[in-house]
This record gives sequence, structure tokens and C-alpha cells, in this order.
Amino acid sequence: MALGKSEPIPTLLEESVAGRIGFSLPEEPSDTQQLVEETIPAALRRGQAPKLPELSEVQVVRHFTRLSERTVGVDTTFYPLGSCTMKYNPKINELVASFDGFVWTHPWQPASSLQGLLEIYYELCHLLGELTGLPGVSLQPAAGAHGEFTALLVVRAFFDARGERDRREVLIPDTAHGTNPASAARCGFETRTLKSLEGRLDLKALEQALNNKTACLMITNPNTLGLFERDIARIAKLVHEAGGLVYLDGANFNALVGRVRPSDFGADLMHLNLHKTFSVPHGSGGPGAGPICVREDLAKYLPLPWVLKEGNSSFRLVTEHPCSVGKVRCFLGNIPNIVRAYTYLRQLGLSGLRDVSGHAVLNANYLLHLVKEHYDVPYGNRCMHEFVIDGTRQKKAGVKALDIAKKLLDYGFHPPTTYFPLIVPEALMIEPTETENKHTLEEFAQAMIEIAEMAETKPEEVTCAPVTTPVSRLDELAAARAPVLVWPEGS
Repeated sequence: MALGKSEPIPTLLEESVAGRIGFSLPEEPSDTQQLVEETIPAALRRGQAPKLPELSEVQVVRHFTRLSERTVGVDTTFYPLGSCTMKYNPKINELVASFDGFVWTHPWQPASSLQGLLEIYYELCHLLGELTGLPGVSLQPAAGAHGEFTALLVVRAFFDARGERDRREVLIPDTAHGTNPASAARCGFETRTLKSLEGRLDLKALEQALNNKTACLMITNPNTLGLFERDIARIAKLVHEAGGLVYLDGANFNALVGRVRPSDFGADLMHLNLHKTFSVPHGSGGPGAGPICVREDLAKYLPLPWVLKEGNSSFRLVTEHPCSVGKVRCFLGNIPNIVRAYTYLRQLGLSGLRDVSGHAVLNANYLLHLVKEHYDVPYGNRCMHEFVIDGTRQKKAGVKALDIAKKLLDYGFHPPTTYFPLIVPEALMIEPTETENKHTLEEFAQAMIEIAEMAETKPEEVTCAPVTTPVSRLDELAAARAPVLVWPEGS
């Protein structure tokens, strides 16, 4: 059922009433003004006091509480954002990450006073190495794209050390994640796009592209269409015979975790998203964590610092190594997220992780089965953890994929990813994850079916959506090109 209209929440300035006070500050020392004049140049000082809202404490508390109730996330609604694995994050992870021993740790503490934290760091590296079959692990990268970037720095260092500086070409299938080409270019590589055949990498296109300049193939498996690359072992063999490396974009590892080790089908290095596969919150686009895992002979190129174990219970930091690509992030990385992921892994164990991937694939296939008669499915009726439907049928009636996504807001669901991957014209990429139950999937499917029927009989009810949210359809192009960053003007 569609939701009722939700009214906008007034801003603090709109709620302001002159004379209301919600705080008290101690009187300024008598020499404050003199100190300001001595330390801050006149050109940098305000000519008049800023216009700030005047509110009582309870007004401020109520305002931000109301705002928090408008937050959309996995704790409030089904969030099927394809290829982002927006799954529920167990609260025990938050509890452990909030322990005083982690929260109050200072990055400049000596390693001798961080032994517990370093042990977690070391053990998480070991666990990720076991799950991927790639024993060299760095927890430094701050996100998936940063992991891609760091892994490609390792690729470049590897070939430079071998005297193969001409290997500067990276091959990327058209079903890969969109950040792959940017990461490669940022590391000084040239990219070549490889066409897919029926949703998977075309082996002939790969064979024709491989040459003595090939540094690596960046392949997403399962790919962004939700399909497993059945020829992945053959693909890896061809790349290796040409002297290149196979980089696996591990953003979709949630479909494989506990069941398939990427090293077994030929991957040489990969990144993982702790904020996707291992149940760390996305945090409004960051900060996340995107560790990289590499085969043993590539480990010496990993970024610093490294955590090494000495004896049975002592850990130390390695901060210098001639082969390392250097530092890619400050200190040890995103420690709270590392603790969250470690807690998640220790709680589930291998059998629990197998359940994660199994239920993720089961949920996706069940949801696909429920909606496939109402939308075009360009690449088959089976999938891995996610699937892509094509809204071209609805577009003929005047309803685009964007309209379908907007209408889902009226049903209380966050929309799926739209218009990606680019090889599907009116793409809607849907990933239910393993944490959703059968009832939720059926409710979402019913909403999708009703929208498809509405597109045929009453398309105007879809194209005007959403109608239940505080604001209706926004001009997204204008918002991106000319954002209003200050309100009201001149304040």
C-alpha cells in the first residue's frame, strides 16, 4: 500500500524566535577582543555577527529527532540498491566497536600499547586471506574504489620491478563496475573496454585484446548483471599466458563468500568491501573500508604499515620496506570498521558465511521469479546475488526506469540502482541481500507489479511520483549543476 503525504520539516531558522536561548556560555575574559585582533587579520574577521537561529534546547532536540525519523536506511526499510549490498548490520558489531579500548585509542600510541588492536588487525588479515585464497592482505584502503586504486599500484610496482614498464594496458569488460576505468587511469594505465556476449565476457574479444602491453584484466565476478562468469578459469589462463595479472573486483563477493575462493579460479589480487560483504554500514558514502588481498609474491608491494606477529602473542608494525607502494591512508586504516567486520566474521564462522551467500542468491532468484513476467529480463531467468531488469516495455507507454524508481518511494521502499550497467537501456539493478525475509520480498514484488500495471493503464500516476514524500520530483540536473549551499541567501 502507498504511504500518506509526509509534510516537510521546518528549518531551524524558520523555527527561530528572537530572544529564545538554549545554552549559556561563561563570560569572555576581558582581553578576548585584544587577543582576536592580535591573532586574526582584519580581512578575515566578520564585520557583523552571523545570523543564527534562536531556539530553546528542547526545540533543537525535537528538530533533529524528527529529522532522524526521516532517515532512510536498512534499519527502516527494504533497501535493494543493486551492487551495493545494503544489508542489515547486526548491532553487536556496533557494541564491540564502541568499547573504550577502541574508541579512546590514539593513533600515535606506541605499538606496545596497541597489542589487542594489532591482534585483531592481524587476525582479520588472516581470515580475509583464507576466504579469498590470497594471503597478502592490507586493510589500509578506505573504500572499494580506493581498494581498486591501491591494487593497481601493486600491479604497476610488480611490473616495474620486473623491468616490464611497457605493460600499461588494463582490460575492462563492459559489465564491470564503473569505477574500474577511473582507478586504472589514476594509476597511469590506459584502458580498453571488452564487449560482453549474452551478459558475459566474450572470450574472442579477450583473446584479440591481449598483447605484450597487457598489465591486467579487471573483472567483476559475479558481474554487474548478476551473472557468474562461467569461463573464468579459461579467462584467467589466457591472461596469465599473455603475461598479465587477473584483478577481481570483489564488490560482489557477498554472492561467493564461504563457498568460492577467487584464487581457485585464477585471481591474483582483489579488493573487498567491508562495508558491503562484511556488514559494515555504508555511512552515507563513507567512510568505508576496502581491503585488498594479493597472492603471496605480490605481498611485498602492499602499502605500509604492515602488522607482523612475533612469537606467540606479540605484534609489531613494519613502517618501511623498499618494495612497498608506500602509504595510501593515515595510520592503520578505518579501525572502527575493521573491528565491526572482525566481529561479524567471528560471530558467523565459515558455516554462517556459507549461509550468507546461499540466502543472498536464493533471495535474488526468488524475487526475480516474482517480477520477471512484468518486466523484460535481458540476460536470463537465473542470477547470483542481484539481477537487472529492463524497463523498455514500460518506456513505450511513457514510463521510464527513473519513474518506476520514484514511484517505489510512495510504497515506502528505497529504489534500486537505475541506468546501470550501461549495456541495459532502462536498467533497474536489484539486490535483495540475505537479510530480507520472504514476506518483505513479496511486498516489494507486489509494488513492482502494481507499478508495471499502472504504467500500462494510468502512466501519469507513475510519472508524477513521488507524491507521499516531503518534496516531490526534483530537478536533479539543476541540483547537480547549481546546488544551493547556503540558506537563506546572504546569511
